Amino acid sequence: MPSAAAVSFFRQRLTAHRHYWRSSAIGSVLEPVLFLAAMGLTLGALVDRGPGVPGGAGYLAFLAPGLLVAAAMQTATGESSYPVLGAIKWDRVYEAVLATPACAVDLLAGHLLYVGFRVATSATAFLLVLLLFGAAESPLVVLAVPVALLTGLAFAAPVTAMAARLEEDAAFAALQRFLVVPLFLFSGTFFPVSQLPAALEWFAYATPLWHGVTLARELALGTVDGGSALLHLGYLLAWTAAWAALAARALERRLVR
Repeated sequence: MPSAAAVSFFRQRLTAHRHYWRSSAIGSVLEPVLFLAAMGLTLGALVDRGPGVPGGAGYLAFLAPGLLVAAAMQTATGESSYPVLGAIKWDRVYEAVLATPACAVDLLAGHLLYVGFRVATSATAFLLVLLLFGAAESPLVVLAVPVALLTGLAFAAPVTAMAARLEEDAAFAALQRFLVVPLFLFSGTFFPVSQLPAALEWFAYATPLWHGVTLARELALGTVDGGSALLHLGYLLAWTAAWAALAARALERRLVR
């Protein structure tokens, strides 16, 4: 369970978020909704006229849960890059927190709590839009929100570890250009990864986004299998735990030692 110090830091982040939540909603909710409308309703109509997607689902139903999880990745990455480096180097918020009895682990826990809040609220809003579009074929689609939450944390932890080691922010542009965008396009959000060349297909299987997208899609379509669900959840949990430990170590080295 998070400590009292971690919860206090989380509350501080929530207080700050009140001042810019409207602008943050544009990137975390409105942009995915526009993607859903543009790709699911227009391109989707063309896909459905052809062979369609595996399993016989409509393209809108195939796309929507993938976009929900991919948006969680983007939200978590954004909240763990510039804000973390800024709190370390420019605003020095982390130094102020560490002047209290809090430690680096409390900082990380509070940060991940805040990222979880951002991902969960954005995913819930997107889920409501998804339901309005009629893009869910099973009531299990509601479980796509905790899947998105876990996927977001699986990206927040390594990006936080990266940010804690940087001196300048130039690497974040490369992160978006060469990792986040390719994962968004080629990890199963828009089409099955089986359509990729073999090497890229296996690379996609190794990414937490593919596991999150696949599990959320199976829940939304009502095709989820217990064994595969446990595999996806186990992968995401192990990935998050490993990188969270590395992120805590990086923050301690940067701020304490």
